[in-house]
Amino acid sequence: MNSTSAKPWLLLLSVFAIATCGLVYELIAGTLASYLLGDSVMQFSTVIGVYLFAMGVGSWLSRFITGNLIATFIRIEFLIALIGGCSAALLFLLFGWSVSFRIPLYTLVFLIGAFVGMEIPLLLRVLEGRFAFKDLVSNVFSFDYIGALLASLLFPLVLVPGLGLVRSAFLFGLINASVGMLALHLLREELPRRAGLVTGGSLVCAVLAAGLVWGDQITRWAEDAAFPDPVIFAESTPYQRIVLTASKNDLRLYLNGNLQFSTRDEYRYHEALVHPGLSRLPQARRVLVLGGGDGLAVREILRYPQVEEILLVDLDPAMTRLFSTNPLLTRQNDQALLSPRVKVENADAFIWLGEKRGPFDFVIIDFPDPSNFSLGKLYSTTFYRRLSQSMAPGAALVVQSTSPYVARKSFWCVEATLRACGLETAPYHAFVPSFGEWGFILASRQPLSSPARLPEGLRFVDEATLAALSRFPPDISRLETGPNLLSNQLLVHLFEEEWSQ
Repeated sequence: MNSTSAKPWLLLLSVFAIATCGLVYELIAGTLASYLLGDSVMQFSTVIGVYLFAMGVGSWLSRFITGNLIATFIRIEFLIALIGGCSAALLFLLFGWSVSFRIPLYTLVFLIGAFVGMEIPLLLRVLEGRFAFKDLVSNVFSFDYIGALLASLLFPLVLVPGLGLVRSAFLFGLINASVGMLALHLLREELPRRAGLVTGGSLVCAVLAAGLVWGDQITRWAEDAAFPDPVIFAESTPYQRIVLTASKNDLRLYLNGNLQFSTRDEYRYHEALVHPGLSRLPQARRVLVLGGGDGLAVREILRYPQVEEILLVDLDPAMTRLFSTNPLLTRQNDQALLSPRVKVENADAFIWLGEKRGPFDFVIIDFPDPSNFSLGKLYSTTFYRRLSQSMAPGAALVVQSTSPYVARKSFWCVEATLRACGLETAPYHAFVPSFGEWGFILASRQPLSSPARLPEGLRFVDEATLAALSRFPPDISRLETGPNLLSNQLLVHLFEEEWSQ
């Protein structure tokens, strides 16, 4: 194959790169929106919808493009490279400074989608006459779909854990710009005025290369703007974005932008989570903790000498590793995850329980709030029935159940779900300054009758506090709701409705 006949094939192969880049930009926008706004199903659905609509608009607009199609195609490649490559950095920065983040989010998604929608129709017109029409169409769409598959595999397995969102965007922006530069080189004889394109392409490549080099610093600047205190640690994992901030006397953990604890008052939350239930189970020898990869609940369990084994199941190995090794964090959890009584497993709790583990004498469920369907399944009747099969006779469980003040329906929906599984429930609540009024539900097959035997050294929970925790004033008292079923995810809808207000 001589150089002349190779040119069309090289351009055809560039469809592979174009498709990969286009899908990566879409995945980055959806992931970033779910990190910053929560509810990953809603964010991915709206981002994908806007992106595909914009692609349709771009495809339709391409019919009006006339003149030198090659030059226009190259300009569009450089525009996509610049906008798509800088998109993650821009969105991170704008989140900290924008009043309405969704406006720049969907504007960028629409612009990228519209320009991506122009790519394939223009390239088809450029290659028209260089291939038989049936071969041209089949080859273009074959490379397009293969590129999309590659992007969908690379994104969760390599890009997010290896480069992060910001640097991944800059890298694929460079790939997009390289397609433009390749077309500029291959078809230079058909571009009488190419000096401007060469200059523009070189500038775009320089900007994107600088962004790739300085991507981590840009992310730190953006997160410093988004969080009230300086960021001292940040990591993107296949499951979430972990951010740690510090001020003079406060350390805070954020997962996907949502506060998980503040060291000023986390003891209130974790004492309330653990001790009302475990203090009434003198026979408890084996304790299961689902979630709680920070080890703070485990720290409280270790106060009970009769507990012989604690099994912690957390999805993200990066979390348990961080809270096992970082000196600032092991100081907070008293090196709980390093105790010989503690075993850590990194697994999806829903799947893990399907193997009928146990039996356990006490179970602590410390998952994030049910802000999306993947979390909502962990609050469903299906999940609680699986869990009850792993509980010993006389065992109990406790569930963190969001705020009964802000999300009153959601809180009582969790309680109704546990009752629907045949469990006796004992709801209670505690005030945690960083979160406000927070709710918990203790559940067992029979009511817990043993008196509480609290360990020494607690800062919040005592006998008087225990009695007060179970009293609900009228504004957070029981509301009748249906249970959260795996088939309807009622809790997720209630949670979104209440917290959005």
